[in-house]
Amino acid sequence: MQEPLTVGAAAAETGWSARMLRYLEEHGLVVPRRTHAGYRQYGLLELNRLRSLRDLRRRFGIELAELAFARRLRREPELRRAVDAWLAAGDDSGSWVEWEQLKHERLLAA
Repeated sequence: MQEPLTVGAAAAETGWSARMLRYLEEHGLVVPRRTHAGYRQYGLLELNRLRSLRDLRRRFGIELAELAFARRLRREPELRRAVDAWLAAGDDSGSWVEWEQLKHERLLAA
């Protein structure tokens, strides 16, 4: 079993910068464990997540902000429903008025 790596060693191992690793952690995309003193420790799980994240971005041309938003959608059901409703309304331009009507009815009922 591999010893956990510091943020600098993990950056060198995966090709991400230490600054980017902190950004990924801030947005909940790759969250390393912490020592009692607060130092980041990147184990095999985190290193594999970093490598697979790089592959995912290359394969689909996804930006990190898009992934962070997708993660937020998975964790916030109300936001997901609102985005789904907004996207569905755009699929049929005739339903926009209906979507607005339902939105106002929900606001009045709250």
